[in-house]
Amino acid sequence: MSIEAVALLQDPIRKRLYDYVAAADHDVSRDEAAAAVEIKRPLAAFHLDKLTEAGLLDAVFRRPEGRTGPGSGRPAKFYRRADAEFAITLPARDYRTVATVLAEVVEHEGFEDAIAKAAAAHGPSLAGRDLFEVLRERGYEPYLDGDAIRLRNCPFHRLAVDFPPLVCGMNLALLAGPAAEAGWTARMDPAPGRCCVSFSKTNHG
Repeated sequence: MSIEAVALLQDPIRKRLYDYVAAADHDVSRDEAAAAVEIKRPLAAFHLDKLTEAGLLDAVFRRPEGRTGPGSGRPAKFYRRADAEFAITLPARDYRTVATVLAEVVEHEGFEDAIAKAAAAHGPSLAGRDLFEVLRERGYEPYLDGDAIRLRNCPFHRLAVDFPPLVCGMNLALLAGPAAEAGWTARMDPAPGRCCVSFSKTNHG
């Protein structure tokens, strides 16, 4: 199923629709999606539903904001990125089981400090590049939220759910170095629907 789902994104219209919905910080209507990628609403609806059938998007029904009461009409369909993960390895590999076993050992034996030191040593280097570029490259999906940088995606999501102190601590250690290099301070800032790390501008005063 993963191959079929990912293959859907070979279609340029579906890829643009998926990218728009995935990057949005709210549920996206068919009208909004159609306008964003400059296609007609029926075509957008067709492709959005195909992405939903494949498990790449989730569909929710509700009345548009501002419409209440008996004359408000039937609920409209909105889309958001699905929580499902898709990975393809040929031949088959099972890195998640190995990672889970190692994480359990680390938590049991108390190697958190050693993990943090190793993570700091393996953090990405900016090498003259923009922090946003490096974060996007690593799959974090950064975005500005006022004076802060937040991350829509956690590349270690499944393990972070099972081992939050260990994995979130490792994640912070990975990102602290490049953040400081770019003049930002990485900190723990967990919240539903995003990565546990965020960045604030370093105050040199």
